[in-house]
Amino acid sequence: MQKIILDTNVVVSALIQKNYPYYILYDYVFGNKVRICLSDELMQEYIDVLNRPKFSKYPDFLDKAQLVLTDLISRAKKYEPVLKLNIINDQSDNKLLELADISKADFLITGNTNDFTMSNYKNTIIITPREYWELQI
Repeated sequence: MQKIILDTNVVVSALIQKNYPYYILYDYVFGNKVRICLSDELMQEYIDVLNRPKFSKYPDFLDKAQLVLTDLISRAKKYEPVLKLNIINDQSDNKLLELADISKADFLITGNTNDFTMSNYKNTIIITPREYWELQI
């Protein structure tokens, strides 16, 4: 089974509109077609970002976010990265590469093409939600 890492922006997008992140989350992750990889640090970022007041303008966002987080936690394979990296300028994004390193994830899916300018980290392919979706079809 493929192992994937979802950047926080992908989870947020999946909760706001039906687009590629939504399909990946609901069809692949919740459809048990892939294994989601998480670390405590990434999970905490999910919680912090999804609870930002700016998302309250979207109907039922917080309720949906709580359900999604609970489901993600129950399905995820949890890893504790030991390697600390300093590759990406936005320091907080290095945790995704650290998770990729220890989990040996197949894909890191992110909408952040400004900071993730490389196409892979070791054997983990870094890809946008659209590219990932189109690759799977």
